Amino acid sequence: MKKKFNLTHPKIKYARLIESVKSDVNKYLKRERRKELPEGVDFWDFDCRFGPTAEESKVIHVAEIGRFIDAAEQDQLNSFYVEIMAKEGRRTKKPTETQESEGVDDA
Repeated sequence: MKKKFNLTHPKIKYARLIESVKSDVNKYLKRERRKELPEGVDFWDFDCRFGPTAEESKVIHVAEIGRFIDAAEQDQLNSFYVEIMAKEGRRTKKPTETQESEGVDDA
């Protein structure tokens, strides 16, 4: 999803447009997560970008999208750009305390 959201409309209030954008983003994320996983993949991960324009957008985490949309609402932006690209994710094991201490020399 690569989309520039315009937040100006003659009949729809600004707050309703913001809610609509959040709804569209959440619908897209849910739709992508429902897709069947390829062999050897644990989950769907996302590469996300957010900014006033596509050229000025910066990389963000998928969990931060709502916060950035709220910040755009506070700044009363007329439009902003959101990019969400699905990618394959694989889980990795966290190292246990014994594994971490074995690698440290006390010399």
